[in-house]
Amino acid sequence: MTGEELVRRAEAAAANAYAPYSRYRVGASLLVRDGRVFDGVNVENAAYPLGVCAERTAIAQAASEGLRPGDLAAIGVTASPCGGCRQWLHEWRVERVFFRRDDGTIAEYAPGELLPDTWNLPEG
Repeated sequence: MTGEELVRRAEAAAANAYAPYSRYRVGASLLVRDGRVFDGVNVENAAYPLGVCAERTAIAQAASEGLRPGDLAAIGVTASPCGGCRQWLHEWRVERVFFRRDDGTIAEYAPGELLPDTWNLPEG
């Protein structure tokens, strides 16, 4: 699946976001190395810091299916990931991150390019 296809799928998933406060719907589509795709959306809460980003809901769904860091090939998102999600993408060793820029082009990064000097998993 290409970056463009992942972003288009994320755009479709964004329709399911729960964003009654910001009205800013975000979708994410996470490609697993075995070909499966998990979609996620942002879910807001009246206690604003308790909301969950689309990237994290997709990763949490993958974790619920037994996947672990290194199993995730790529993610397409409808927006540039926030700092917290950039750490999640790095820690889960997602290989490539795709999102649509304001000019309509698709950005492609490795998580480490989006968040240099990240915290790493402990060895062992």
